[in-house]
Amino acid sequence: MLDNLNNYKIILASASPRRRELMSGLDVSFEVRTLPDVDESFPAELQGGDIPLFISKKKADAYRPSMAADELVITADTIVWLDGKALGKPADADEARRMLRNMSGKTHNVFTGVTITTAAVQRSFAACSNVTFAVLTDEEIEHYVTKYKPMDKAGAYGAQEWIGYIGMENIEGSYFNVMGLPVQRLYNELKKIPAL
Repeated sequence: MLDNLNNYKIILASASPRRRELMSGLDVSFEVRTLPDVDESFPAELQGGDIPLFISKKKADAYRPSMAADELVITADTIVWLDGKALGKPADADEARRMLRNMSGKTHNVFTGVTITTAAVQRSFAACSNVTFAVLTDEEIEHYVTKYKPMDKAGAYGAQEWIGYIGMENIEGSYFNVMGLPVQRLYNELKKIPAL
């Protein structure tokens, strides 16, 4: 599968263990490479899926100067979109609690922007999943925030963790997108990359 990529050295430019796990599921050889302090700011007028798409391209631009001719770099960014606002990673436990309280009993969007970059081509896309949360009690939120690590997750939650098990009532779209990498869509986009 993905024989068109045989001559590429595939780089997943992400420190996320979830993205690494999902990428492994595609049965392609890849290595993880991260750059310190990539600027993830975005223009205030951007909305929804345009935000992680912009950031994934910005991350790709940071890798371009150091890319070898045979490398293919995958960059990604995920946000939660609730009530017209982007929720990234919470700064601390209090912000994580606030985010989870705000999502309780509501539907939010999870957008992931992905950019695939080679020396010759760049392809970008954004995927959207709609997630409905049950009403969460303060005790449930406190249990999750103190026992798990929501500070490294957009919207302060991981679908694959306890809060996902007890809180996610419904998902429309890709579950893997909610985890941080829409692998089915990524696979289809990788198939379109010209062979080296």
